[in-house]
Amino acid sequence: MRARREDPASQAERLATYLDRLSQVAGHADRIVPMQNYTKGLFLPIERKSVEPMAARLAPAKVRQMHQSLHHIVAEAAWSDRAWLREVRCQVLPAMTRKHALAAWIVDDTGFPKKGSHSVGVTRQYCGQLGKQENCRVAVSLSLATEQASLPVAYQLYLPEVWAQDPARSKQAGVPQEIRFQTKPEIALAQIRWLVDEGVPHAPVLADAAYGNDNGFRDGLQQLQLEYAVGVQSSTSVWPPGLAPLPAKAGGGMGRPPKLLRREAGHAPLSVKQLALCLSPSDLRRVSWREGTRGTMHSRFAALRVRVAHRDYERSQPRPEQWLLLEWPKTEKEPTKYWLSNLPASISVRKLVATAKLRWRIERDYEELKQELGLGHFEGRNWRGFHHHASFCIAAYGFLVVERCLFSPTPDSPPLRAANLQLRLPRLPHDAKPRGAAD
Repeated sequence: MRARREDPASQAERLATYLDRLSQVAGHADRIVPMQNYTKGLFLPIERKSVEPMAARLAPAKVRQMHQSLHHIVAEAAWSDRAWLREVRCQVLPAMTRKHALAAWIVDDTGFPKKGSHSVGVTRQYCGQLGKQENCRVAVSLSLATEQASLPVAYQLYLPEVWAQDPARSKQAGVPQEIRFQTKPEIALAQIRWLVDEGVPHAPVLADAAYGNDNGFRDGLQQLQLEYAVGVQSSTSVWPPGLAPLPAKAGGGMGRPPKLLRREAGHAPLSVKQLALCLSPSDLRRVSWREGTRGTMHSRFAALRVRVAHRDYERSQPRPEQWLLLEWPKTEKEPTKYWLSNLPASISVRKLVATAKLRWRIERDYEELKQELGLGHFEGRNWRGFHHHASFCIAAYGFLVVERCLFSPTPDSPPLRAANLQLRLPRLPHDAKPRGAAD
């Protein structure tokens, strides 16, 4: 792969072309420049990527006009986030898959700590960023990933039930009337259906136990004929290898014959933890999956063919066999992670582990989206602004992904970051320091 070009003019031209193509979905010509300005503002080397500091740097001689323009396009203008993200995907995915195959669709969510109670979606709930229950709002996303790059392509705020049951509060925050309460797995499944309808090339769906433990989520993926490798909790019940629920009892000749599967004493499923504790050390194998900052990442794993047992006594046919993958580090007394996967029975354990572990990429995406592109910096309270700001952040990140895919860094230079972009900006007045500028 070629080394990254350092020609500022060429990079600026590529950015202009990228933004011109995205702006085709603006809907009105007068939205094009504000949309491009807002996206450029997210690349600025300022501490806070909100309207005021971006306006002060983008147009230091006309801050008020720029502020009004940016605020209108992010908080008020009725353009389609879905159409914008579709265009981002169409621009970025070809670069991502030019030399690396699409490897996964990754489901995740991210939290934004937020004080008060008026900002859309805010309530006391688990916040992954803080690792505890806190006042925050949470968004569900779906990303496309190769082994070298990834990009969020669908993004929606999780509207807690307390909000969905308060029409007046929701209306004040601009929540669309068609939005109803959905669990996070239901939101994710709707995003996945959208990508299927869009004809996006299929790849295994990856998710943590917050999604994988939801039987309806896994069943929905199966109905869409999608492969998956999703985390589950240790309490998930399965039939051990070679076992299945008992068939229905033979009918007695009167009435309808029994159809439902059975369990009985001595013939019952186990939790995945119970099954794991039955294994011997020889059932575990050491597998490495990628290079980390401290060298090759490796652990001990076991992969077993099982059947999910969840309420199968209400079914007439047993569920199909699938993989139970468990990770049991040598220093731990029991496994630390479990996955269920419907990947082919012929897949190698190494490939199964590598696929399940690819979910780590989305953590890097969110780290950069939040720390460098200001994903959590939107200061407004309404539904439209929350989603528009995120769509702009994803578009900005998409350009960085394209550049990295096309022009790799040289051995002695780091990957391209937002602050390294050569933007065409007006000169600042002498001694000017806009709010949010780095020291």
